[in-house]
Amino acid sequence: MDIKILHKNERRIKFMLEGANPTMANTFRRVMKNEIPTMAIEFADIEENSSGMFDELIAHRLGLIPLAFDQKSYNTKADCKCGGKGCSRCEVTLVLEKTGPCIVKAGDMKSTDESVYPVDRDIPVIELLEGQRIKFEATAMLGYGKEHIKWQAANVGYKYAPSVKATDADPKAADVCPVDVFEKKDGRVRVVAEDKCTLCMRCTEVDESIKVSADDTKFIFDVESVCGLTAAEVINKAIDIIQERAEDLAESVKKLK
Repeated sequence: MDIKILHKNERRIKFMLEGANPTMANTFRRVMKNEIPTMAIEFADIEENSSGMFDELIAHRLGLIPLAFDQKSYNTKADCKCGGKGCSRCEVTLVLEKTGPCIVKAGDMKSTDESVYPVDRDIPVIELLEGQRIKFEATAMLGYGKEHIKWQAANVGYKYAPSVKATDADPKAADVCPVDVFEKKDGRVRVVAEDKCTLCMRCTEVDESIKVSADDTKFIFDVESVCGLTAAEVINKAIDIIQERAEDLAESVKKLK
């Protein structure tokens, strides 16, 4: 299998996966979404809250704030030497104390580990009016998207790579295309953005000579990180997880012989 990068920045990557099949593509998608450990708040001890919002709603909002973290410093509780009791290797504490009037933001939380902090410090948590106060101590830990969406590593979508062939096509085909796959020049039509095609088939209704199909060995992925990892780190970790599982399966099969 080969990967061709189509667009890339720190939080989002669009790429083409070639030489694969639908089963492999879906496995890749599921691992990126659900099986990469990320950091999120699990418990919130709200000592004081005189705002207009219930404690439960505030705790829910805190849990959905993506947190950056040092991947080498933390383990999941299941893999930690403390046996899941909670220690500095599997938990981190964030505290906050604010008095209104103000808008409490994610960046107002103070962490016991400077490597753990909100990815977006401007995420609003709650608005405090004059004299209103909030004070809490929250505990964050690693988890998986398959356990709760707050630990989901990325939003991932993919589609079959389109194939568009147009020879001496009717110029009207370019006008009906909603995503500008074609370009009109000197009275002729040519394909300029094949990967943008959504397989809507409007162009083929205008001109039957245009051939549009989907290649089930090529897939265009759109990966947007929604956690403390970059999009590239999400993809690389997914590849490592799949490779490790394939090696484990190969070793298990050898034992059966």
